[in-house]
Amino acid sequence: MTRVAILGAAGYTGLELIKILLRHPQVELVALADRLEGQPHVASIHPSLIGRVDLRLESLSPAELAARAECILACLPHGVSSTIVPDLLAAGAKVVDFSADYRLNDPEVFATWYNQKHPDPDRLGKVVYGLPELFREKIRGSNLVANPGCFPTSAILALAPFLKAGLIEPRGIIVDSKTGVSGAGRTPKLTTHYPECNESVSAYNVGRHRHTPEIDQILSTIAGEQVEVVFSPHLVPMDRGILTTAYARPKTTLGEEQVLQVLRNFYAQEPFVRVVPHLPATKDSMNTNFCDITARVVRGWVVVFSCLDNLIKGASGVAVQNFNLMFDYPETMGLL
Repeated sequence: MTRVAILGAAGYTGLELIKILLRHPQVELVALADRLEGQPHVASIHPSLIGRVDLRLESLSPAELAARAECILACLPHGVSSTIVPDLLAAGAKVVDFSADYRLNDPEVFATWYNQKHPDPDRLGKVVYGLPELFREKIRGSNLVANPGCFPTSAILALAPFLKAGLIEPRGIIVDSKTGVSGAGRTPKLTTHYPECNESVSAYNVGRHRHTPEIDQILSTIAGEQVEVVFSPHLVPMDRGILTTAYARPKTTLGEEQVLQVLRNFYAQEPFVRVVPHLPATKDSMNTNFCDITARVVRGWVVVFSCLDNLIKGASGVAVQNFNLMFDYPETMGLL
């Protein structure tokens, strides 16, 4: 049994974590932390938890969190997490960090894309990227894991098998993604206000979305050469889910059955990647930790489709996968 605390428990990812961990047989949920006035009961923030968990959202220092819990799941904003994580590690806790603070290897790249100096630059490049399908053995036993972004998870899982095999060109890759509104978080914003986004589909942050360098970096690691993608995200009027379509030029002529077999071989032993024959829809993976993937060949292009729930496989579910690996539990525990 492992004592676990959630830091930043008032948001959507915090709620999903609580729901998953309540059914995890080896987790004791000991603390929920957030800076809300009056230390409200968690059920007053997340009414779906009434009668399921009796904890308040407390304002706790890193030392207090580490004294209660062996593992901290940190759902904090970018630039904030890395001011707290060093103290959690120094106090002896293991951490799964949901922010982008430890995903990138270069502090200058972080500063360029996040418009701030990194608070803990010496740790960059030494933290394991928490995508188990690619870095499982490095995650095992780690003290700090950088949980992946939701868009990067969908893009990387779609493209990694082809880049690893050297089957597609590493440049000129187009990644087109659609996401539900929960991807913007729980804090109210004009663009995600109901009258603004309902019955409307819109592109945003084209050419400057912060997940772009993350996608490039991890795919470059897998390919063994520099990979560059053109990433265009779109907001669609649904609560949750991501559908990513990735377009790449093959290095040699490929048939449709060939590209499907590449995916089947690469993910044959992966419990949370389903290679499907049909074109997947976001409802297929909603409220699960699965990523559904398929591929087609269209006018010579390899076109790969991936679907996942941005709050689970794109955030809280993969965090629990990482937790299980860090503490030597079966990877699927609490998730199936």
